[in-house]
Amino acid sequence: MECREHERIDDLQRNGYRIIQNRDRFCFGMDAVLLAGFARVKPGEQVLDLGTGTGIIPILLEARYEGEHYTGLEIQADMADMAARSVALNGLEHKITIIEGDIKEAGEKLGLARFDVVTCNPPYMNDAHGLKNPDLPKAIARHEVLCTLEDVVREAAGLLRPGGRFYMVHRPHRLIEIITALTAHKLEPKRMKMVHPFVDKEANMVLIEAVRGGRSMIKVEAPVIVYREPGVYTQEIYDIYGY
Repeated sequence: MECREHERIDDLQRNGYRIIQNRDRFCFGMDAVLLAGFARVKPGEQVLDLGTGTGIIPILLEARYEGEHYTGLEIQADMADMAARSVALNGLEHKITIIEGDIKEAGEKLGLARFDVVTCNPPYMNDAHGLKNPDLPKAIARHEVLCTLEDVVREAAGLLRPGGRFYMVHRPHRLIEIITALTAHKLEPKRMKMVHPFVDKEANMVLIEAVRGGRSMIKVEAPVIVYREPGVYTQEIYDIYGY
């Protein structure tokens, strides 16, 4: 498959899979890889990734689990096209479908109570948090330009079957807001894991699993430590990346 201008093909170190990325767009980061490592998919399940971007999360989940089918929803036409070409590059058209569409209309577009698992690596920042990147595609990925946390949680709740699981990576400083939104939409937080850059540094990411209609009880798992020393990942990170 030929790359287009500014595109490159990266090796994912999983099942020989590769992914197309554009250096001038928003490339996937560690947060997406950590989310794919935190999420769980059972054999035969239907999985949806909201705001799939490059398609990294469906591709990594397909490499790890025997789900029935994986769908990625992406609002930006060129990103959706690039994700679909990555799916084709890996010969996964029978397992992964990329759909162009708006998260805010996901339930209406894809069908309510249709999925067993929904994942999302949403924009972390609202208007009160930091400066927006002047480059629109990067701003869309990082700031709540086209959808809010409330939009993501509301649509995830509607898309999930009763007992279905929602997985999200976000920032710890919005944790109260996150839990409030989840419980308001009958998504009960069940697992949580903090991510720290170093063992002596505060967390900069949080991974959450919530169950539609679940009972009130949460398990706070051992944290992920990214680096054991500057420039050197911990063994857990190497394992998640598949090295």
